[in-house]
Amino acid sequence: QVQVVESGGGLVQAGGSLRLSCTASGLTFANYNMGWFRQAPGKEREGVSGISKSGGVTYYADSVKGRFTISRDNAKNTLYLQMNSLKPEDTAMYYCAAGEGSSYAYFQRKWSSPTLYNYWGQGTQVTVSS
Repeated sequence: QVQVVESGGGLVQAGGSLRLSCTASGLTFANYNMGWFRQAPGKEREGVSGISKSGGVTYYADSVKGRFTISRDNAKNTLYLQMNSLKPEDTAMYYCAAGEGSSYAYFQRKWSSPTLYNYWGQGTQVTVSS
């Protein structure tokens, strides 16, 4: 019943930009913390960014801070990731995830942990060429 679907991935040259979108259905979107994760071949799944239920608090991995911006539109049940100044090392499958935890303190500590999240999208591929 719950569905999470990413879109917006593609091929881009280094220095370029992409905007990923994630739509969720079958759940009350505003009740969920959201996160973006990525996984490259041979590497562990990595937390890229997290955002609180209202969108008032955001978190970023050090590797993307200053280049990526996470946002959400609860009226549209949609999560976004604006990616600028892309680098080849950003190449990965990007996943959208929804977590039903309600503690701000816990989310601050654990936003980058996959175990926090209950629902996952199928992923969208981002490839950045040199």
